[in-house]
Formats: sequence, structure tokens, C-alpha cells
Amino acid sequence: MKPFNPKRTILIHGLEGSSQGDKAVLLRGIFPEMLTPDFRGDLPERMQALLGYLAEGDDWTVIGSSLGGLMAALFSTSHPGRVRKQILLAPALFLPEFAERPPAPIDVPTVVYHGRGDTVVPLDETRTLAEKTFLNLEFHEVDDDHRLFNTTQNLDWKKIVA
Repeated sequence: MKPFNPKRTILIHGLEGSSQGDKAVLLRGIFPEMLTPDFRGDLPERMQALLGYLAEGDDWTVIGSSLGGLMAALFSTSHPGRVRKQILLAPALFLPEFAERPPAPIDVPTVVYHGRGDTVVPLDETRTLAEKTFLNLEFHEVDDDHRLFNTTQNLDWKKIVA
């Protein structure tokens, strides 16, 4: 795996998130050069915008939360050679765009954090889909809810993205 490059790192927020949300502010404080764009519209519009941001270069570190986790997974499974690592936070893999058309397994290093108290994205379904799709998977079940606020505030982000 190539070395981590903060200029090749993007945070993809969830459905109601933004570039000013807790995770974006936290991660920009650690990695000021990373991308934290705003995504709006339906999933196809958001994916089109994501493709624009990731159009140049390879070796992306992709961090996605909830719907952003789904977007990261859809990108990495379509372009595995362009992603060096992905970190998925309560990824919405259960949505039909992923769950009903499971992608071929990929070997992209993937770290998932999912809260046991998540009432938005089903933990067991996320684990099952992740285990079938990501061959190089590190899955963390944590004592947190869907927002993963406590978890994300206390993670060693420099170690996770390395």
C-alpha cells in the first residue's frame, strides 16, 4: 500500500451531513489538506459529484459516513485500483443500490466502525455485506449510535488512515 497522502483523502458525509459537520471539522483539524465537500441531491447526483472530485489520480483514502459510506463502497468496488484504503462509518450498505446488486469482492483495505446502538443502519446486515465484499476487512463493533460521535472523537485517525 502506498503511503498516506492527505491531499488524496476525502470525507463523504451522510445524507443530512455537510462539510461543517462534526466529522468534517474533526478530520480537517487533523488533516487540513483533505477534501470535505458538500454533497446534495439523490444518490446518482451525489455519485456524479464524487466522480468529479476523484477524477484525477489514484491512491485515494476514502472516508464515508452512513450514505457517504455507501458512496465510498460503490466507488471503491467500481474503481478498486484507485483506492488505497477506505474507512466506512456506519455505512448504509443495506440500501438497494448495494445490497440488491452485490458487487464483486475487492481487496481494498477496508476499516468499518459500526455502533451497536445504531437504529438507522442495521449492524448485522452491514457486517454480512462487508464480509462478502471486502476481502481485506477490519470490522469494529462499538458502543455508540449511528452518528458515532464518541467513537470518531476518540479514534487515532493518523493510525487508522496509515
